[in-house]
Amino acid sequence: MFSFNYAREKKIDFTKPFLSLGISILFKTSKPEKPGLFSFLNPLSLEIWIYTFAAIFTVSFILLLIARCSPDEWRNPYPCDSDYNYLENRFTVSNTLWFSIGTLMQQGADISPSAISTRLISGIWWFFTLILISSYTANLAAFLTVEKFVNTIESAEDLIKQTKIKYGVLRGGSTEQFFRESTIPTYQTIWKHMSSNSDVFVKSNQHGIDRVKAESFAFFMESTSIEYTVQRECNLTQIGGLLDNKGYGIGLPEGSPHRERFSEIILDLQEKGIIQKSYNKWWK
Repeated sequence: MFSFNYAREKKIDFTKPFLSLGISILFKTSKPEKPGLFSFLNPLSLEIWIYTFAAIFTVSFILLLIARCSPDEWRNPYPCDSDYNYLENRFTVSNTLWFSIGTLMQQGADISPSAISTRLISGIWWFFTLILISSYTANLAAFLTVEKFVNTIESAEDLIKQTKIKYGVLRGGSTEQFFRESTIPTYQTIWKHMSSNSDVFVKSNQHGIDRVKAESFAFFMESTSIEYTVQRECNLTQIGGLLDNKGYGIGLPEGSPHRERFSEIILDLQEKGIIQKSYNKWWK
């Protein structure tokens, strides 16, 4: 049983293909990203946090200024003593800042505005904090329920754009031949990189699989082998789609009289679904 390619087709006869496949990438599964010290800030962008802190000081300053100018905010600290001639304004610098922060945290404050002007400013600020907190809570729920993964590579193009992850093939196999003879620029770049680093060529598929598990290494191999491997290795996965399309067929000597008979049997097994059932049984 061989996969079809031009070099083999010149030497032997193939039956009809009984299984389709292609070259793909075997790599480690993505790991969940570890939460950082400031992960609670992730639901909102950096710009929004900066604008929010700026709004706290801006609103506090405006509220302080209006409260100082409004007669309704000046009160007798001792209401039982009608002869007390000094009035105080509760909206001091510290109290005004505390009022803005307390409102943002949905906790309120010890003081409340009395004048229409200060109430108007406070109402606008309360509406702003309501929208902000609602947006933060909704985004936070999404961040907590959806596990974030570190996606390193998703295609062959991603591999050639980085240098941290090595990638290789089975030495002497059809996959190596595919890259060596390819005329596609991306695959030519991959071959150029591999040919200049002899350590990326492995002596067997199992050796390549072991390197993927042990190192930061991506392994090009036939998709059928990848599917078989990822079904048994939970920490491995297939990256991207197929780089080419071909099939498995039975190799026979040139001019073999049994070629047509084998091809008829393969077509019959395909139509009856026997090949697919066997594939599902042994691969999945």
